[in-house]
Amino acid sequence: MKRLPINFRAAVEAIGSDEVPVILIEIRHPELAAPIRLSTDNAELIEETPEGQIRGTRSSWRGADPATEPFLCMAASAVFPSALEQSPEAGSLVLDNLHPEMARLILSFQDIATISLAAVMADVPDIAIRQSCDLDITSATITGGEITLRYGFVAQMGQGVILRIQHDRREA
Repeated sequence: MKRLPINFRAAVEAIGSDEVPVILIEIRHPELAAPIRLSTDNAELIEETPEGQIRGTRSSWRGADPATEPFLCMAASAVFPSALEQSPEAGSLVLDNLHPEMARLILSFQDIATISLAAVMADVPDIAIRQSCDLDITSATITGGEITLRYGFVAQMGQGVILRIQHDRREA
């Protein structure tokens, strides 16, 4: 199954509407020189390269400099953590596995990375309508077609965190 950016799906579903929801994603890890910033929005041209266009969202969410630290477009689907009181905060992010370096990066981590997500509108990308920040990435499932990250506040609940990585080498 191929994922389409959320703004594309929303535009198709709401013909004539200028309001397009966007999910901003930030992944942090001590071994990363800078956070990984991703967006489900492909509307803005960030850079033209010999390989093609790099598209995404310019936002100041979580202190990013819109001019030099854009959120790069990535086909993804995200489940925000539940807001229910009796439900632990947990969710998942599924990314298309577009390049072997994506899996190599995930497999290189020996300890926990964190993820933050925000729902914004494309025309106002600096203001989060909904956000969940600094969740622990607790597992990663990698196939040739997709990468699924699961996350939550497991460590804060006193249960400790065990990072589980599954890699299906037949498909990767």
